Amino acid sequence: MSEFVRIVEVGPRDGLQNESTMVDTADKIALVDRLSATGLRSIEATSFVSPKWVPQLADAAEVMAGIRRRDGVSYPVLVPNEQGYDRARAAGADEVAVFTAASEAFNLRNTNASIDQSIERFAPVLARARVDGVRVRGYVSTVLGCPYQGEVPLADVVRVARRLHDLGCYEISLGDTIGVGTPLKARRMLLAVADEVPMAALAVHFHDTYGQALANVATCIEAGVRVADAAVAGTGGCPYARGASGNLASEDLVYMLQGMGIDTGIDLDALAETGRWLAAKLGRPTGSKVGRALAAA
Repeated sequence: MSEFVRIVEVGPRDGLQNESTMVDTADKIALVDRLSATGLRSIEATSFVSPKWVPQLADAAEVMAGIRRRDGVSYPVLVPNEQGYDRARAAGADEVAVFTAASEAFNLRNTNASIDQSIERFAPVLARARVDGVRVRGYVSTVLGCPYQGEVPLADVVRVARRLHDLGCYEISLGDTIGVGTPLKARRMLLAVADEVPMAALAVHFHDTYGQALANVATCIEAGVRVADAAVAGTGGCPYARGASGNLASEDLVYMLQGMGIDTGIDLDALAETGRWLAAKLGRPTGSKVGRALAAA
């Protein structure tokens, strides 16, 4: 495997959608543009889920119209079904993401559908995307634990990930939604999925509820994964996990990877400055330890 790790920046979508502070459209556009200038290659720009369910991202079309797209940078958007896909395509999206869970209990609470029903909803999206030449990323949440059912069998994680890959998702992001994973469990889960889905088609997405996210990523990189999700300033968190402290901060991840001798192509100082800027917009301290340390240096 190459000594390069691609970071998928999910702050503008997964980060902001769970923040209580409403962010102006102009600031969302500025956030994506700032991130584009740091060297990131994948920035999840927004979500075309119904504004009723995700009011923070009701301005998805306006955001997509306002951002300055850079060559070599992808701007995927989340879509739940064909209606969301139609809206995303009308807004100019050329990459989308779909989502489900490895836990039936979580999926029922989060989407009012079983795992099979949720996949049925977006299966037509993948069929249309193939015709349209649109790449589709898949998310599997609750891969290391569920707030409702507790343990999630590895076999369920593998089954759902393999199904998304078979449907045509070019990449499957394996998400520890409530941040309960530890390194050995994360490695075991990743390798189990990699037995059925090529490692090159897998990504990891860890929340930092118990402070394990960086260790989990490091262990999974040693196991062979080369794509990791993170959110600038550690924005977000899971509304279903009490005390969840947010996504893994992109700045902290880049700092760790640089220390491991792994290239990300990202300007850490520019990323940290963007994190501090966003935290100020949200009216709270940045969730990035590296961002705070660089500011104090």
